[in-house]
This record gives sequence, structure tokens and C-alpha cells, in this order.
Amino acid sequence: MPQKQRVSNLNKKTMLSPISHLPLVVILLSLSLATSATHEESFVRCLNLNSDRTFPFNSLIYTPNNPSFSSVLDSSGQNKRLLEPSAPKPKFIFTPTSDSHVQAAVICSKKLGIYFTVLSGGHDYEGVSYVSETESLFIVIDLIKLREIKVDIESNTAWVQAGATNGELYYRIYEKSSVHGFPAGVCTSLGLGGHITGGAYGTMVRKYGLAVDNVLDAKIVDAEGRILDREAMGEDLFWAIRGGGGGSFGIILWWKIKLVPVPSTVTVFTVNKTLEQGATKLLQRWQEVAPYVDENLFIRIHIQRTQRTVTTSYNALFLGEAKSLLGIMKKSFPELGLTRKDCLETSWIKSVLYFAGFPSGTNPQVLLGKSLMKKTFFKGKSDFVREPIPETGLEGLWKRVVTEDNPLIVWSPYGGRMEQFSESDTPFPYRKGTRFISLYLSLWQDGDKNVAKHIDWIRNVHNYMAPYVSSFPRGQYVNYRDLDLGVNTKNSTSYIEASVWGYRYFKNNYDRLVKIKTKVDPQNVFRHEQSIPPLPV
Repeated sequence: MPQKQRVSNLNKKTMLSPISHLPLVVILLSLSLATSATHEESFVRCLNLNSDRTFPFNSLIYTPNNPSFSSVLDSSGQNKRLLEPSAPKPKFIFTPTSDSHVQAAVICSKKLGIYFTVLSGGHDYEGVSYVSETESLFIVIDLIKLREIKVDIESNTAWVQAGATNGELYYRIYEKSSVHGFPAGVCTSLGLGGHITGGAYGTMVRKYGLAVDNVLDAKIVDAEGRILDREAMGEDLFWAIRGGGGGSFGIILWWKIKLVPVPSTVTVFTVNKTLEQGATKLLQRWQEVAPYVDENLFIRIHIQRTQRTVTTSYNALFLGEAKSLLGIMKKSFPELGLTRKDCLETSWIKSVLYFAGFPSGTNPQVLLGKSLMKKTFFKGKSDFVREPIPETGLEGLWKRVVTEDNPLIVWSPYGGRMEQFSESDTPFPYRKGTRFISLYLSLWQDGDKNVAKHIDWIRNVHNYMAPYVSSFPRGQYVNYRDLDLGVNTKNSTSYIEASVWGYRYFKNNYDRLVKIKTKVDPQNVFRHEQSIPPLPV
């Protein structure tokens, strides 16, 4: 899930020449081109004045007139629904190559009145890191060239730049050690700059908690254009950026993370069960087992439509050997019927490839690839579940799953280490008492032909699930952003309006986030459709 940053409106004042004899269309086109050129040229001049050295910044800027503009934008944005030709496009894309370039970009955007977004991986579910629905004129600062990773096995730490992906981090750790890892997301193309700001969970969430629980330090550019580390920013701001969502408090440059131990041998398995094979009763049992079983075992569920039925896939990682896993399963979840033949013993880095869907035998170097995920059109929503969903509730869900072309529902268990955190330890509040997180997706490839149909389906499913999930507030995960909850309006964020999604993402932590935002960014330099608002001064 990427980070998102916004700044104030572009200054649209333009000096006019006496061109009244030209047709109106020509005049308007000339003014548009002149204004665009002025913004780009002014931005470059300002960057040179505010950077640590003179740099050919034009080589880092892509305008719509540049043949590479579309490929640069499309390579970063991950949701094709928001990359359609009809979707809003930035006036230009800036791809900084150093921290000082990002720092200068914030200073210059403020000075010139330029509204911008910041993109680290492009996985924001609503694309607010590369699309603006509230501003007709904006630029994108793409951190794709800031991907350095410094792994120090001796201290069990690493410094990671914001543009690096999960896959790159996992590979660079593996280069140094086969018995170290990091508990971030399963998707290997996630940009770490934005992913960690929302909390970030993966297959080791029950053993080591969220990625933010394993962050030791950070470097950010704040609203004044200063580069701050943990000591300089203070503990309040450091708390806010570890789970408070991207795009509200600054631009993440670096994370310092704590590496975690993993065994030399881990075990993975996938077992499929259809409705005809008793999937409903088995899933009812999974809800009682998965959050409470040995913390070294993570069993997630994929729910999909296959032909005219529903298939549930039990997809698991065990931090240990198959023999130990089979003993645990025989005692805790014999109903699944797991056998030694179902189990694959492997290394932790190869388990990363397994969960990411790469074929058996894939070289781990694939994790260094620029684009690892097949892009599709999609809309997502989420829930947190505290009590088991009864069989009648599951049966109603099945009836809805079989009506959609390509639905995907993923249930990932919590418990274990997650039970040891309070709701306020980080802005991410869904800890103790949460059995699992539910992700709902509708995915399609037919472009904008049936968008309404697919979005209506996911909204209906989400509405149906309301009685079975958390309430007061009904929790949702900020990294699965959902603009159906509401949006900030142009030039304005309201504490009351933003509380609709603020409490659902952060519960009572929303109030502390607002106070921190008011202190560190009272002018609301960093904002987007669902950013944290400052209180009126």
C-alpha cells in the first residue's frame, strides 16, 4: 500500500499578450501549453536553487509530451481501473535520485503552489498516489529510483529506501543470511515507503506482529522541507508514521527495520476444499483454530469461484519442519486432513516466492524485477472479524460469490504476537481480540465496460457481511483504502467529515493523529482524498 502526499493549488495567473485576433480555441490551447511549460520550467529552476548541487533535473521529469510519460506512469500505478485514458493524469512526473531532490521538491512545490502526490509502489487501492479526483492539475513525485537497501546482519537491522519493494528487501536479506527475514506483506512488488505507513502484515504476523512493530527509525521530509530522523521528529510523529497511513505527515525517505530470525527450513502447503467437499463446516472450524494455534503457523484462506461452485484454499507457512507441523495439525486441526504429501519443506526466501505465486524452481533473483504483478482492474474492501461467522452467514456469502465473474476473498488470521499489543501502541488498532482480517476483491479485465457491475457486487457483499464483522466502528484497513467511505473536498479537510473513515481505519487513535497533524503540518501541506486533517488554527 503506497504513500500519498498533496500540496496546495497551482497558481493559475498567466500574463496575457494581445492575441484577441486569434480564435478562442487557439487562445485557450496556447495558454494551457504556456502554463504547463511555465510550471515545469519554474519547478526545475527552483530545484536547482534548493538542491545540494546543480543537477540536470530535466532528465528526471516526464511530461505528457515525453514518449516515456505513459510507460513511466503505467509501470508504477498498479490498478488499471485508475490508469484508463479517462482517468486524471499529472502535468508531469518527477523521479528524484537522492534525498535532497525530494527535499527540494517539497520546498519548491510549496513555493510555487504546486499540488503533488508521492508514489513509492503504486499499490494504493484507490490510486491516490498517482491520480487526483479533487485537483484538476497536479504532479507526481515517483520514488522509483530511490531503492537502496543496506543490510547489517551483525546488528540485525537494515536501512531501506522508500522506493524499494518488499521483494527487493527480502532478496537483499537473503543475500546476507538464510536465517533472517522481515514480517511485511506477501505481495513482492509493494513499495515499502507506503506499505509500512499503513501497518503492513504478512505470513509472519502471528510470530512477529506487523512491519511497523519492527521499525526502529525513519527519515522523512516534513512540511518545512526538513529531513528528520526519529530523534529530530520526536516520538509523537514517529508514532504517527508507523500505521497512520501515507500522505498526511511527510514523505518517507528511509525506514530502519529490525530483522527477525527464521529457521533454515520452513514448511508450506496449500489444500483446496470445495463446497461439495465440506468447505463450509471446515471453514467454520478454521475460525476457531487459526487465531489460536501455534504462533509459528499461519494459515490463510482464499475463497474463489470455480465453475459453478466455491473453492476454499488453505494456504500456510510454518516456521519449522514438516514433522513438527503435522504434529500440531493432528492436535489442533485434524479436520483438514493434512498429510506429509501436502507439505513442502523449503527455505524462507523460497516461501516468499511460493506465496507470491511464482512457479516452483523460480530463482529468487526474480524478486529484483521491476514489475512482478500482473496488473488488473479491481476494487477492494476490508473487514476485521472478532467472532466466528456462523454457517448460515457463510452459506449466504457463497450465494453471492458465485454471481461474480472473478471474485477473491482472503482471510488472514491474527492472534499470537498480535494479542500482545494494545490498540494505541501504534495507530493500527486491530490487535487483541481480532480473529482475522478479511479482504474482498472484484477483479476484471474488460476495462470500463462493466465497471458498475463489479463495483456494485463488492458493495453488496460488503453490506451483506456487516452483521458478522467488527462494529462501532466497523473497522477497515487503511492499506486497503476505500473511497466509498468518503473523501476530503478540494482545498478543505474537515475533522468531522474525515472522522467517518478516520475512526474506521484507526479507532480512537484518529484523535491523536489529528493532534499530531495539527502540530507538524497545520497548513495541510500533505493531503489527499482521505488524509488526516489538521484542526482549524
